[in-house]
Amino acid sequence: MKVLIVSQYFWPESFHINDVAKTLAKNGHQVQVLTGKPNYPKGVIFDKYKALGFNLETHEEVTIHRIPLMARGQTVFRLALNYLSFVISGLLFSPWMLRKRKFDVIFVYCTSPIFQAIPAILLGLIKGAPVVLWVQDLWPESLTGTGYIKNKFIIKLVEYVVRFIYQNVDLLMVQSQAFIDPVERLSANTPVMYYPNSVNEIFSKSSSISPFKVDWLPEGFSVMFSGNIGAAQSVDTIIEAASLLQEYTDIHFIVLGDGSRRDWMLQEVTTRKLLNFYLPGSFPVETMPGFMKKASVMLVTLASYAPFTFTIPSKVQSYMAAGRPILASLNGEGARLVAKSGAGLAVSAQDSKALAEAILKLYKMPVIEREKFGANGRKYYKENFNHDKLVDELVKNCQLVIDNKKESG
Repeated sequence: MKVLIVSQYFWPESFHINDVAKTLAKNGHQVQVLTGKPNYPKGVIFDKYKALGFNLETHEEVTIHRIPLMARGQTVFRLALNYLSFVISGLLFSPWMLRKRKFDVIFVYCTSPIFQAIPAILLGLIKGAPVVLWVQDLWPESLTGTGYIKNKFIIKLVEYVVRFIYQNVDLLMVQSQAFIDPVERLSANTPVMYYPNSVNEIFSKSSSISPFKVDWLPEGFSVMFSGNIGAAQSVDTIIEAASLLQEYTDIHFIVLGDGSRRDWMLQEVTTRKLLNFYLPGSFPVETMPGFMKKASVMLVTLASYAPFTFTIPSKVQSYMAAGRPILASLNGEGARLVAKSGAGLAVSAQDSKALAEAILKLYKMPVIEREKFGANGRKYYKENFNHDKLVDELVKNCQLVIDNKKESG
């Protein structure tokens, strides 16, 4: 197939769509990507790139077309401009950038904002290609649940746009089964199907990777978090739990990654004199399994916003693939998955006391019993989230959509 992937985020930003594109190309498909200038998660355009202008590059046999994009910065206003700039740039420039290119299918990796699908719909009309939308976040629920937007007119307007997007693509795939009902409510006759996330294959090969030896990480029981450090992750809950467990000098918290709340966490660690807390920064994705091997338990947290009850954070699959015990501080589908798979323990979102108690329970648990959680998660991952199998399924879904488009057109 000749595939165009539309995604506001792409390599060198760390998102699962990078691995999907790489595997499609490795399997013989011609893959091109329409994206912006990398700036996630710090909100600053990466070195060697500029916000304005265009870039054409190749990575892992994938051709990448980059359009102008305003960096997301660290404020809600800048984030809104970042979202808007991708849509406007996509509408204005992508038809020209891709004017001599033909595609069999256009595949949208639709993290927030969902509006990034609008340029893809235009390109689908111009190229006569079906559009497949992979929904990663629910809209307008993502606006109403966080409380950022309370104006009913704006919420209704966003819902109208979402309805337009859903009804003008050819297939909707959703990363969580809990997404199906709210998406179908707005999708009219567009088919909706469950299609979960997977993770970089390096996590599933972690059994052959040795634990890292790092000077700053003491021996003992370690609770490790990896990924974006933002408001959605309710990182204040982690800080509070660490404060409650200060007397247990053998328990250590390690938060790997970066994001809008990392500076706040660093300040809190200093203010509260948390000697059990480490924030070493970001590391390449290929190093993560080595870090995870050092962890006694891997931590995933989300705020208690209503929309988050529908979603499954992709780090859950990463932890499962790596075969590490999971401690989940979240509600809804993510907690259900951890419990159903037997991969670990789950407590309510934003409940620091319950989180601390669960950490103590795991701390006092025999190692062999704790490691059973990791083995259960790894088994569940292989059966339900295997990356190569899911990419094969994606190809079949896209081919069906292509065939239906030809028959109807």
